Amino acid sequence: MAMELVKARLNLFAVLRNMEDLAALDPETATLTRDWNITIQFSVRGGPAAWLEFNHGACRHGTGAHPRPTVKLFFLSPAHLNRMFDGKGSPIPLKGFSRLGFLARDFPKATQRLEHYLKPKNGLAQDPDFKRVNTTLTLYTAVHAVRELALLDPACKKVATHTPAGVLQISVLPDGPDVSVTIGPGAWTVAKGKAAAPTAMMTFRDMDVAHALLNNQLDSFRAVGEGKVMLRGMLPIIDNVGLILDRVAGYLT
Repeated sequence: MAMELVKARLNLFAVLRNMEDLAALDPETATLTRDWNITIQFSVRGGPAAWLEFNHGACRHGTGAHPRPTVKLFFLSPAHLNRMFDGKGSPIPLKGFSRLGFLARDFPKATQRLEHYLKPKNGLAQDPDFKRVNTTLTLYTAVHAVRELALLDPACKKVATHTPAGVLQISVLPDGPDVSVTIGPGAWTVAKGKAAAPTAMMTFRDMDVAHALLNNQLDSFRAVGEGKVMLRGMLPIIDNVGLILDRVAGYLT
């Protein structure tokens, strides 16, 4: 599968999905979206589709076609969509022309807040509140990206076929975030929160460790050796998910 198509799926299903959590984690986004009542559909010709539904401060993300979108944004190709996510292109509006002002003026403020956390500038990561949001959103992005790559990226698909079935739980102590990946033949699913009966567990000692590891500031082998990251259960699951994680940066940086 072409790299642009895989990247488009990551942008729609891993990056854009973070808008669900951003308002709950970021007071500025909560204030910005508190009066929004709009559903935005993103569709690539012959490719993936996703939507965002804003309802007075709450946001819901979904895949495929929304039954009643307020706005429809169309992209001629996966590369066209990726250019928009890179800030170098614009969508083609098919519905909601009365909302063009919103799309030009208000919605970009929310996406800029997302970029603010996912692509931090120097010095921001030292703030504990910023670090918490950045780490949470980066973890969610990475795990949802793992699912897409396990199903679509040629190298990752080979790793996925040799990964035992089970449930990997990833947790940050003491209070989360927590996320789990359920692995089965041809079907990897992601869920927020703790799994009922995980087969394997990867636990970060604290938010600082999780932040450093997810932002490539800490070597994973050293972190495990020093007890900063604890591994339990079926280790082949952890090892293979780690191999797929290493491929994420090649698409999203």
